[in-house]
Amino acid sequence: MIRFFRSGNPLTVLLLLIYTLVVKFFYLLHPSTYLADGSEGFLYELLVKWMQQVVGNSPYFFTCLTILILLVQALLFTKIINHHRLFTKPTYLPAMTYMLFTSLLNSWTVFSPVLLVNLIMLWVFSSLTDLYSRASVRDVVFNTGFAIGIASLIYFPSVIFLLLLLISLLIMRAFRLAEWILGLLGLICPIYLLGTYLFLTDRLPLLFRIPNIGISNPFVNDYKVWGAAVVCLLFFVLGWLLLQGALKKMLIQGRKIWSMSLVFVAVALLVPFFGLHFSPAYWLLAVLPISMFGGNVFWSIRNDTIANAVHFLVLAYVLVMQFFS
Repeated sequence: MIRFFRSGNPLTVLLLLIYTLVVKFFYLLHPSTYLADGSEGFLYELLVKWMQQVVGNSPYFFTCLTILILLVQALLFTKIINHHRLFTKPTYLPAMTYMLFTSLLNSWTVFSPVLLVNLIMLWVFSSLTDLYSRASVRDVVFNTGFAIGIASLIYFPSVIFLLLLLISLLIMRAFRLAEWILGLLGLICPIYLLGTYLFLTDRLPLLFRIPNIGISNPFVNDYKVWGAAVVCLLFFVLGWLLLQGALKKMLIQGRKIWSMSLVFVAVALLVPFFGLHFSPAYWLLAVLPISMFGGNVFWSIRNDTIANAVHFLVLAYVLVMQFFS
């Protein structure tokens, strides 16, 4: 199976669709609605209320929508990776890995604020990969900051992704204070526009609900969470170690993008700790970039038999956790 996903053949998308139905079949049997634990942002609340008016609280609708969004994210992320030739040949392994890893934990296949934030982070990641090749990046930096600002209105701790923008600027380019200031202005702009709208409609007190942030207790005693975390972190570390040889043969831009992805993982792992209520569901933010390194594990194992054995071992773990625990 790994041999098919290793290929960049567009027909592999059909195989990915079938694979998605296999790893997400449990969630179609046991659908859920949406995540609401008090950490969600202003725009997320408005969106959920609107969807409830349109379709009600149908768990099948929310579950199917979640799986569709995850599949779209996997394909878009793979498109970005292949566009910048981060692997020696086009491949769908990151997409496969993303669908596999998001099946490790039930809360990673639930409609949630971070599911929507990941859509925005795909655009942010794509924009950041172009910082090295452009002579002037002021528009990119402002737009990226603006996108992170919108993400913060969906899940406010996402504002911490500003660190990803600033560190990426240091990785990709020489330090220019004006670019950092533009990023900050872009971040503030959506909140300012929303505040202006609320002021004009006499609902300004709602603005003070937006800074929904704190430092929460990260204690977790669920063995499923620990299992999912161990699998993801193990593949992340192995993917980074196996990448070292290929980095030497890669173009400078490719090496910088991989370094930026490392920062992406680190920042995404930190973000959930700043919510009002800590939940492992918010680590979905980190699963996206980790799937890139996980895909590299399968890519680097050139023996298809060993690669398939590793894959089926993880797949078996996923199915056992879903149906028998």
